[in-house]
Amino acid sequence: MQFHSTKNKNETAAFHEAILRGLPPDNGLYFPDHIPTLPLETWMGDEDTQPHHLATEIIWPYAEGSMERADLERICADAINFPFPLVETDPRRFALELFHGPTLAFKDVGARFLARAISHFSDQKVTVLVATSGDTGSAVAQGFYNVEGIDVVLLYPKGRISKVHEQQLTTVGGNVQALEVNGAFDDCQAMVKEAFLDAELQAARPLTSANSINIARWIPQATYYASTVHMMGENVLFSVPSGNFGNLAAGLLAHKMGMPCKGFIAATNANSVVPEYLATGDYQPRASVATISNAMDVGAPSNFIRLTRLFGDDLEAFRSTVSGFHLDDDATRQRIRHIHKTSGYVCDPHGAIGHQALDTALNEDPEALGVFLHTAAPCKFGDVVAPEIGTDPAMPDRLKAIIDRPKQAVNISATYVALKDYLLS
Repeated sequence: MQFHSTKNKNETAAFHEAILRGLPPDNGLYFPDHIPTLPLETWMGDEDTQPHHLATEIIWPYAEGSMERADLERICADAINFPFPLVETDPRRFALELFHGPTLAFKDVGARFLARAISHFSDQKVTVLVATSGDTGSAVAQGFYNVEGIDVVLLYPKGRISKVHEQQLTTVGGNVQALEVNGAFDDCQAMVKEAFLDAELQAARPLTSANSINIARWIPQATYYASTVHMMGENVLFSVPSGNFGNLAAGLLAHKMGMPCKGFIAATNANSVVPEYLATGDYQPRASVATISNAMDVGAPSNFIRLTRLFGDDLEAFRSTVSGFHLDDDATRQRIRHIHKTSGYVCDPHGAIGHQALDTALNEDPEALGVFLHTAAPCKFGDVVAPEIGTDPAMPDRLKAIIDRPKQAVNISATYVALKDYLLS
């Protein structure tokens, strides 16, 4: 399988090349030359099939020619060694809990797969450079911690991530360095993208990406959706809380590969550029707005181009499969309270938005089973959740252990010059 740049189809790379490069040299994103179709039984077979087996089936058509299938099977088994439980919160509505990995967030799957893939393919020391609004950074930090031949540099926006997230990013040590950027997530993301285009920097310090812009972060996330359809059947409607929209793009990739389902909802907060595009046909990226669901505080989502390419840049085809939804902070708080009052279930702010996004859709389709992706453990957003449920959400011991550790981060300005100076120092 070859991948081409979304900006130039002549700029191509094999699976392993795309992983190691992260981004094409023209600042596009890697996208498969074609979307393979898997047989229906892959998606609708034995409900006891393990997620890592599904991951192997999904990834193999893209990886064939770059690695042996046995190596892919080994990497998937090692990376995806935790469950994706489904919890019914109310009739016909289920939480797909994606926070049972090491860092209690959905990004553990992609980050762990990517770490093992880079280690498998790379024959030189590389630096993984990542912009994060919280969960990506912590998942990457843990996924790559003390992996031989790899350094990790994490950029996060000062004062715009939760306390738990910041502790997860800044207390790892070893080969992991956190940079506290005086700006927004969009600034961090722009700085990272510019670094990948800097030939001088790449020559001095080879870089790769671990954001969802990297295909090895993006494609494995299709496993969540495949696992759900395996368990629940084809009447599933997915509500996907989204910031950079890599997770939604992964679900749509699975759908294009043959996975049956009712459709998808692109759910977000005040940073509503994708729902607005679906409503108006006009895509207008803008500066991000700070919210209580801060992992979705992205005003110029990198994966938007993948969303549109999956539908051949056909807006009506996009709309036929995906609807948009957004929610402000006050309504998000109300939904956290509502879920807890009616079911006892504790939801983080991102999951709460996903939960509410299903309201209208389930009323309109009596056959649909709504599944909202609960992307992070509520304790990671305890300052938001606790006032709404009247108590602190439960925190696992492994998180308690890092809360009081001293923060280790380098503060830099939101400029590419500052980042380059740091990387070359």
